[in-house]
Amino acid sequence: MEEFRRIKRLPPYVFSIVDALKIEARRRGEDIIDLGMGNPDVPTPKPIIDKLVEAVSNPRNHKYSASKGIYKLRLAITNWYKRRYNIDLDPDTEAIATIGAKEGIAHMALSTIGSGDLVLVPTPAYPIHPYSVIIAGGDLLTVPLREGSDFFQDLISAVKQTWPKPKMLILSFPHNPTTTVVDFEFFQKVVDFAKENKLFIIHDFAYADLVFDGYQAPSFLQVPGAKEVGVEFFSLSKSYSMPGWRVGFCVGNSHLIGALTRLKSYYDYGIFQPIQIASIIALNELQESVIEIVNIYQKRRDTLIEGLKRGGWKIEKPKATMFIWAKIPDKFSKMGSLEFSKLMLKEAKVAISPGIGFGDCGEGYVRFALVENEHRINQAVRGIRKMF
Repeated sequence: MEEFRRIKRLPPYVFSIVDALKIEARRRGEDIIDLGMGNPDVPTPKPIIDKLVEAVSNPRNHKYSASKGIYKLRLAITNWYKRRYNIDLDPDTEAIATIGAKEGIAHMALSTIGSGDLVLVPTPAYPIHPYSVIIAGGDLLTVPLREGSDFFQDLISAVKQTWPKPKMLILSFPHNPTTTVVDFEFFQKVVDFAKENKLFIIHDFAYADLVFDGYQAPSFLQVPGAKEVGVEFFSLSKSYSMPGWRVGFCVGNSHLIGALTRLKSYYDYGIFQPIQIASIIALNELQESVIEIVNIYQKRRDTLIEGLKRGGWKIEKPKATMFIWAKIPDKFSKMGSLEFSKLMLKEAKVAISPGIGFGDCGEGYVRFALVENEHRINQAVRGIRKMF
């Protein structure tokens, strides 16, 4: 059989190995607690569902929609940014709705990156960040995001030692999988760095709302001049518990937005219009629901961390995201993250994500997703402690 060049550049999906073992165990009747995939389990708020039902009952909403999103949704997006971050955006030229942030990032890379273009991406990373570059035919340069090191200084060193100079930098803070957070000053340095080195910034802001203990995540676009160099993606999946609805958006630099808009006009007719209409309600009216969802994740975080600590697994509480990034305990460290994840599934009946799946710098760590209720998390803790 002929091999396809673009597919050959993609490695096997590590997470599918643990997922297959989980499915086999469940078929055998084992009760597996799944803390692997970051798939939100909190029900979508009822007003969003009610609006969807109302909109889907209108035949006018069954037609093809606008590839870049209907105007009222783009207006809700720009108004949301104005209320939240005091950022002025033009709904016609500086905002586009996407079929989730993942699709948007992939197509942004495809519309702006070509053969020979070099893109900087932290490692470990959410897989679409590096592999959107690979799929687009670009070249990837990873910069380690490690505990105890200065990521920004490592970024500067990487650019100084590289030729040709990078075209783009893809970031995401709060960060998946490491839960790393940054402050406004960090983004100020990033904007200056981008202007100095003439590169674009793509910032994935998916976990903007999932913050704890008084931490507030800054928007990259709050920095004066940020729109000159980059864009920011957001997803309704986590904040409004709408993962399967596939609604995201991108805002910022009009040149980048224009490129994505033009590419998407060839690829799709946009999100099903009733979903877009329901999303307007989410952005305009449901910040109280966001607070409730965040409180659920914070309680789950506390339950899991405190339980693991009682079992001797020392982990710091993350200030953001719906994940816990944990260094493998010393007694198991030589196994590597994939074998340790297999052992957790077999002995503790808990599915987790091996760190190696997020890049080489993820080795030695595993990621827990807070996607089970507190009762099930306590059950997971008992299984882990028994295994230990």
